[in-house]
Amino acid sequence: MSTMTDRITVDPAVCGGRPCIRGLRIRVRDVLDLLAAGATRDEILEDYPYLEPYDITAVLEFAALQNDHPI
Repeated sequence: MSTMTDRITVDPAVCGGRPCIRGLRIRVRDVLDLLAAGATRDEILEDYPYLEPYDITAVLEFAALQNDHPI
């Protein structure tokens, strides 16, 4: 089964290998920073029209998975 994180790509030739959205030059971190600063999904999508609503969901899912580690 496919998950939202399939939208997250890591390519050494793009943004220094940092996780990006669909190979675009927008990093997962960039979207997380915007959300943390209080930007809404709609504001992010308006400012970055090449992003799709599922991209933001993928960013959040990716971040949650990165934080889920066994003790």
